[in-house]
Amino acid sequence: MASIEHLQQKYENLDNSFEDAPGDAVDPKLLMAFDYEYPSSEAIVFIDTDEFTAVCPWTRLPDFGTLTISYVPDTLCIELKSLKYYLLTYSKVGIVQEHAANKILAELVDLCNPIYMNIKLDYKVRGGLHTTVEVNFNK
Repeated sequence: MASIEHLQQKYENLDNSFEDAPGDAVDPKLLMAFDYEYPSSEAIVFIDTDEFTAVCPWTRLPDFGTLTISYVPDTLCIELKSLKYYLLTYSKVGIVQEHAANKILAELVDLCNPIYMNIKLDYKVRGGLHTTVEVNFNK
């Protein structure tokens, strides 16, 4: 069995780091939209995933969270398979939660020009602190 001193020394020497991808690894060109046939209905579309992952730019450790997208389409809707591929490009990118939420909002607004969109990024507890970021777009 390892002694406490031995384990402490191993921990202090633990300086492994994980390589993260540059911010331009997030690829909005993956996103696709399709025509919305009911523009006067003002339906609200809700999309969520509890599999959102990005990397802390300081510790290089993964952050996990739930991403919720709600929007009122104008003439285009977000195609879901392309959204999944797009979100997966964040998995190795070093980006803070506040920037990720704003980047996702900007790129989805560019894609489908909705009447309204809300992005909510709710990260798992880190260091005893729980953080949620919400950003909105109104046409």
